[in-house]
Amino acid sequence: MIKLNKIYTRTGDDGTTGLGTGERRSKHDLRIDAFGTVDETNAAIGMVRLYTGAQDPLVDQMLGRIQNDLFDLGADLCTPETVEPLPYEPLRMIPAQVERLENEIDQLNAELSPLNSFVLPGGTAAAAHLHLARTICRRAERIMVELAQDPDEKIGAAALRYINRLSDFLFVASRYVNGKGKGDVLWVPGATR
Repeated sequence: MIKLNKIYTRTGDDGTTGLGTGERRSKHDLRIDAFGTVDETNAAIGMVRLYTGAQDPLVDQMLGRIQNDLFDLGADLCTPETVEPLPYEPLRMIPAQVERLENEIDQLNAELSPLNSFVLPGGTAAAAHLHLARTICRRAERIMVELAQDPDEKIGAAALRYINRLSDFLFVASRYVNGKGKGDVLWVPGATR
């Protein structure tokens, strides 16, 4: 169990932050940027839930599970693989989390009509916030992929798959809360020329 008695520690005053391994890194380190952007995605999903709670309990429950998963993902990213064993078993994303997300995408998508155009972010407040969360999630994914390209950094396959699926989930959920796609605002190519 995690216990936080004191919120400020002053250890980051020098521009560094601690990883789960005890290593200190600059706050602009790519790994820190990765789990910070995952945290930003989680906060954006928290904003979505202001609109889904009573209006769409199914999506809200799914988003609640995702928020918990994103803390798992942050913990995974915060604890890079090390040569030396750690004194504890680090929390890692697992394939079952990706599979659950895929099943939830399929469940929501089954009630949507196929698209014949791109969707502009908007519609209901919940849908607009889901689109914002999706774009933040895509940024987190780009950072994680860049980090994974570094031979000295390791990111698990399940973590990368999860963040990729999450942006898909957020897109499908945005359509679902937009009247199951009926409220989607579609892109009309060249309409404003």
